[in-house]
Amino acid sequence: MKYIDEYRDKEQVQSLVRAIRQVVTRPWHIMEICGGQTHAIARYRLEEMLPEEVKLLHGPGCPVCVTPVGIIDRAIGLAKRPDVILASFGDMMRVPGSREDLLQVKANGADIRMLYSPLDAVSLAAGHPDKKVIFFAIGFETTAPVHMMALKEAVRRKLENFYLLTSLFTVPPAIEAILSDPESRVDGFLTAGHVCAITGNEAYHLLAKKYKTPMVVTGFEPADLLLGIYRCLLQLEAGIYKVENAYKRAVPEEGNPAARALMDETLELCDQEWRGIGVIPQSGLQLKEIFARQDASHFLPVPEAVSNAEDESAYQVRPDKKPSSMGRGRCIAGDIMRGTKQTKDCPFFGTLCTPDHPVGAPMVSSEGVCAAYYRYK
Repeated sequence: MKYIDEYRDKEQVQSLVRAIRQVVTRPWHIMEICGGQTHAIARYRLEEMLPEEVKLLHGPGCPVCVTPVGIIDRAIGLAKRPDVILASFGDMMRVPGSREDLLQVKANGADIRMLYSPLDAVSLAAGHPDKKVIFFAIGFETTAPVHMMALKEAVRRKLENFYLLTSLFTVPPAIEAILSDPESRVDGFLTAGHVCAITGNEAYHLLAKKYKTPMVVTGFEPADLLLGIYRCLLQLEAGIYKVENAYKRAVPEEGNPAARALMDETLELCDQEWRGIGVIPQSGLQLKEIFARQDASHFLPVPEAVSNAEDESAYQVRPDKKPSSMGRGRCIAGDIMRGTKQTKDCPFFGTLCTPDHPVGAPMVSSEGVCAAYYRYK
């Protein structure tokens, strides 16, 4: 198949569903680890096509959703400075901080720009030499090279007023954290094809062997996802645990050497907090010391008051919601992203928590699991 409509073809989809029904003999839980895949699953109602033995879980595959409150508060603090222009992707604007979000701060007069590319922030810095232009760089390994391209371009152009505020995550440590959780129900993973297209599959081979868990590199169309589920089930039913590439049209085994080299040049691993989940060792990427001059986090430390904000206002129903008998309660997004709960288990989903009035980040982002289920289901 060469064209996108072929991966959405009704006959192809039905054929894969029949194959899945023929192979499965017992209950299995399979987790996708990408927000784009989650949205495709909800949009095309793939779960409803599967036999009842196959349950899909939705992992922490949305960088907007897992960016911690402390980083949001730091971005807000920087944006309030009169000498700063803060630039961000649009889906970060309404993610709750400990007390407010970037959109509220923008409405109150802060100079916050919504951009489509980090390179636009470089042009913004060139056009405003009297301001410190800070780009809020979030993402997984997929977008990290693009952010680093902007950094290198700013350095090349000697733009001393360009900075990055980073919130960058790596996927394999998150998978390991999920698999090592005593409450984990995950039997197999669909790994994110666009991440593997950058990093390659080496880290996943180690995880599949260590935890005896099949991992299938998967794309984003209905046929891609059903093929990934089918191949994962074949391994589970046979007691095989390995990495299988079901997305070879986009993912070479070694990934993208040029992108990896750029990341190696500019970034280093660090411990990273995941919103609603906690700190996962060596799961983040931070700028190397040689780029400390461009690191905006040196301007403003994370306020101590929000270090545990996941259990406070940012993940609780706000007073103006008048939750009546349900009272104030914690958003369970972290449990959903760990695969221990589903959106249907949240008492606020679709009632007190909606895209117009989100309680938690997964209802804000276009890749968030709660937003996907609200929109399509």
